[in-house]
Amino acid sequence: MRLHEQGASAPSHRDGFEIGWRDAGGDHRVPLFETSGVEFEAGLPVRGFPSYRGQRHFPGLYWSATTGGHVGFESWLERDHAMLLDFTPEVTGLLSQPFWLFWEDERGKRVSHAPDYFARFEDGRRLVVDCRPLDRIDPRSAAKFAATRAACASAGWGYRVVGEVDAVRMVNVRWLAGYRHPRHGVAEGMVERLLALFSVPSPLVGQASLAGDPIAVLPVVFHLLWQGRLGADLSRPLTDTTLVSRVEGR
Repeated sequence: MRLHEQGASAPSHRDGFEIGWRDAGGDHRVPLFETSGVEFEAGLPVRGFPSYRGQRHFPGLYWSATTGGHVGFESWLERDHAMLLDFTPEVTGLLSQPFWLFWEDERGKRVSHAPDYFARFEDGRRLVVDCRPLDRIDPRSAAKFAATRAACASAGWGYRVVGEVDAVRMVNVRWLAGYRHPRHGVAEGMVERLLALFSVPSPLVGQASLAGDPIAVLPVVFHLLWQGRLGADLSRPLTDTTLVSRVEGR
């Protein structure tokens, strides 16, 4: 995942941010410093993704194993980063277009921005993510990203601007995402047996075949890789001989 550190100046009044979000109770808008207890990941997107003939990007919905529901995306890049957040075992909540951030720029002009994702981690950390090819960040976007970074720092949240992902890693994650649904991990006794078999690094298919017919066993292996209970080097293409091992503590 590539990160872009913003060099543009933040708004002059860092304590002047407001935030607007939506949940089952309706729309809300308050100063940012009043939102410490808000569970944005449990809310609703503040904007939708229009779809029209001839558009150049590809909006859609991604089913998240983390939330058990759909997460919106506005481009393949956003879809990939939603998938990567879903693939991160420590992420416990995820929402697209989670809120509007409002502030005044150095000229006193009102500005707003809706980040692409909000994620909550199991240790309580919160992360805001914007997705943009790094060579397509114009000055206007850079200024918005810088302001969003300042707002997140003020709130004690993490913030990332992410671009293209390593192609090999993304191919592997997309493959494993095909086995993200919990139905692939319910085979009675199979999960425990596979975790035991891969207690030491072993070739993927050869070791899996010791547990039974690979056609039945491999989907469970891929599900455990998706969950992070098994691990492998995803910087290289997954093959029959990829070394897979149990991840301790998961």
